[in-house]
Amino acid sequence: MSDELVIRHCAPTLASIKTANLFSCFFSNRQEMQEHVRNLNLRLKGKGLRVLPLWFKENRGLIYVYRPGKLSKDLRNELAESLLKNCGYSCTDENACLRKLIERLKQLSDFPHEIGLFLGYPPEDVDGFINRRDESKCCGCWKVYGDVDSAQKLFARYRKCTEIYCKLCQEGKSLEKLTVAV
Repeated sequence: MSDELVIRHCAPTLASIKTANLFSCFFSNRQEMQEHVRNLNLRLKGKGLRVLPLWFKENRGLIYVYRPGKLSKDLRNELAESLLKNCGYSCTDENACLRKLIERLKQLSDFPHEIGLFLGYPPEDVDGFINRRDESKCCGCWKVYGDVDSAQKLFARYRKCTEIYCKLCQEGKSLEKLTVAV
């Protein structure tokens, strides 16, 4: 798992303008994935960021890069708590919720729809996706069911951040330098 891959898929989270990003990556085995994740966590220690492998299957790992403080705040939202409860989560803390998400990823054939809450998507949009799938108003990084203007501004901000971070990476800026400490 290269630094360039992490930067390309996680720039908004590295910049601390987004709660989390998720991407898949090929590994020769589970141990290799765990070593890469452990190494990233050591390198980014003190930046307020964590890296977590969510699953490994057929030489592909699903990697979750997140800001624990932001995730905790996002999951305390009243609508988010209600959605998670309806999906079988007991929202005691973000770690318990992450364990339940990992369990659901292993059990379900598709991505659990509540995963958007773990990525910082507005709960109103996650609720719309779960309960009113055909009523979206626009689509960008996610399907929008609520505030289109705010979502489009955020999508543009994420794109610009990723563009800048990828350029800086190509110019030799390290992952550690690009990760904002919070």
